[in-house]
Amino acid sequence: MYAIIQTGSKQYKVEPNNEIDIEKVPLRPRAKTVSLDKVLLVADAERIEVGAPFLKNVSVKAEVIEPVIKTDKIVSFKYRSKKSSHWRKGHRQKLTRVKIKEISVS
Repeated sequence: MYAIIQTGSKQYKVEPNNEIDIEKVPLRPRAKTVSLDKVLLVADAERIEVGAPFLKNVSVKAEVIEPVIKTDKIVSFKYRSKKSSHWRKGHRQKLTRVKIKEISVS
């Protein structure tokens, strides 16, 4: 069984026991699990269910492995020749690493 979920502005194909990095999820202090409710599709061997846009009564339970991970820095640099004008900016996206425990369909 697998599902396609949406979190942040991205979509992920998940199966039980997969580890994925998703955009940082706001968590309660010392929370160990998170429920992802924006499920777009659920499929197993016999059937496929597609939501419009999301499925009701379907959720994905995940265990939080690391609450905050930072990606590599992305540097943006712009330079205008002969104008003495330039700027440089850096960005590091914050992620949450989770392990998918179960896909529950009720």
